[in-house]
Amino acid sequence: MENETQTQSINSTVPVAMTSTEIKPNAVYTTEETRDLLKVSTSTIKRMLKKGLIRANKVGGQYRILGKEILRIVSPTIEKRAEKQYVMLKKRIIKVINKW
Repeated sequence: MENETQTQSINSTVPVAMTSTEIKPNAVYTTEETRDLLKVSTSTIKRMLKKGLIRANKVGGQYRILGKEILRIVSPTIEKRAEKQYVMLKKRIIKVINKW
C-alpha cells in the first residue's frame, strides 16, 4: 500500500493524498470529482472557476475540467516550467521578427 501513495513521475499521473486515486492528465472530470480530488468545498470550486483559476468547458450546462488543469493546481512546478519555456520561445520569436 505504501507504493500507491509514494510520489510518481508527474509526466504521467500524480497520486492524490493518501489514496489510490490518480489524476490522469487527459481525463475529463466534473466539478464534483474535482472538488473531491482537491479536497475543497463546492463554493471554492465555483470561485476558482469564476476567477479563472481553473480552466473548464461547459458541456450540457455543466462544467468539465481536464485532468491537466487539476494537475496544474496541485503542482505549481509544472506551471513554472511551462512559463519558462513560453518566455524562451517568445524571446526567440522576437529575435526572428527583429532580424526580419
